[in-house]
Amino acid sequence: MCRYVGIFIGLLMFSLISLDSWGEERFRFRVYLKDKGDGGYSVDKPEAYLSREAIQRRVRQGIPLSESDFPIARSYLDTLAAHGGEPILKSKWFSTVVVSCSDSAVATRLSELSIVDSVKWIWKGEEKAERSRYEKQTSRLIPADEPEKSFYGYAEKQIEMLNGIKLHEAGFKGEGVRIAVIDAGFANVERISVFDSLRILGTLNVVFPGESVFIGDEHGTKVLSCLAADTPGMMVGTAPHASYWLIKSEDGRSEYPIEEDYWTAAVEFADSVGVDVISSSLGYFSFDAKELNYNQEQLDGKTSLISKAAHVVSTKGILLFSSAGNEGSGDWGKITFPADATGILTVGSVTEHKKKSPFSSVGLTADYRIKPDMVALGSGCCVVDSSGNIRYGSGTSFATPILAGLGACLWQAFPDITSQEILSLLLRSGSKVRRPDAELGYGIPDVYKAYKRGRKYVARTER
Repeated sequence: MCRYVGIFIGLLMFSLISLDSWGEERFRFRVYLKDKGDGGYSVDKPEAYLSREAIQRRVRQGIPLSESDFPIARSYLDTLAAHGGEPILKSKWFSTVVVSCSDSAVATRLSELSIVDSVKWIWKGEEKAERSRYEKQTSRLIPADEPEKSFYGYAEKQIEMLNGIKLHEAGFKGEGVRIAVIDAGFANVERISVFDSLRILGTLNVVFPGESVFIGDEHGTKVLSCLAADTPGMMVGTAPHASYWLIKSEDGRSEYPIEEDYWTAAVEFADSVGVDVISSSLGYFSFDAKELNYNQEQLDGKTSLISKAAHVVSTKGILLFSSAGNEGSGDWGKITFPADATGILTVGSVTEHKKKSPFSSVGLTADYRIKPDMVALGSGCCVVDSSGNIRYGSGTSFATPILAGLGACLWQAFPDITSQEILSLLLRSGSKVRRPDAELGYGIPDVYKAYKRGRKYVARTER
């Protein structure tokens, strides 16, 4: 168990249940329950299932507690286990339980239970070496003989493009804001010098419960550096003084719809421990079992489990930044799931010349909403890899945390307004706010302009 997780073990246990054994081919099914059962929970005693910070976030934004916040009753999990389905994940928001079994016939037995509405196959496999299947991205090592830059180092242009330096100079670098980064892994973050001052609240490995997030994949390392690096003259991120939860939700061994369940478990956990902002650079549409693939008509924010979960995140008072995807030059072309969700800020990529990056996925959604919502530098960004080297990387994976960090800084400036009001301030600061389109959305935000507008807005509401 990672040393950072211990104080929240109670919260973790009702979000995630460990799988004890691997080796043989196993199946996993998503069980849709008819209800969550009576677990003895009440809106009058939220401390039984939410952290103090999560409760305070709801109170601050006038968001009432509801039955959606209640965990699934233990008796229901025991019933599934007694009929051959070992629970490994559960979602209180959607009343679902992911079960593991070695016999696929278990699905039929479970579907006949009175507490079960339906059962869906979402994964099969066995223990094998993990392989990278996160969002595509590229990187190039910065030559060692390149001179050091300004205070922000090699990250200056990606912050300057959004006018983030002026927001920092106004005194807002994310202090007091809690950010969850949901990704594929954070290899060596605890050893890399640019993260020496990183404020870690905790870590969670949804895919391999109890295992460290600091081994294996480095995609999250690069993403985190865009937010939290703090080495003046080399690299400073967009929210270097924020506090962070690091959550691994991507299984690099294969690509199945269970990724949506992992991600949903991750955001439910992030909600329960009281984060304010989520930065997620993961997206899905195609799976190893082709019959499980999505089609573009389903990009309506209401069909995929992951997109519905992203929307629920927004209703809990969390500001979610999601990458648009890197399918712009591929056959799919469009944004990926959950980038189609409502209530979130979907981030596309531009070049240093403020033109759309060729790889950046485009909208509109299937129901003709503007996506991506906004764009940030995603071609030739400054990132740090798992060896501690500063590189130039490309992908909406990096545009997303760059903007998310500055969104957190903006919220630090106005802690008493809602997540949706922060989102609105960002959208209204966009370079294309008068003519949003399917490539750049509302354009490149000017976060200092958003800050100035926010000051006027708060002054009016306080009269």
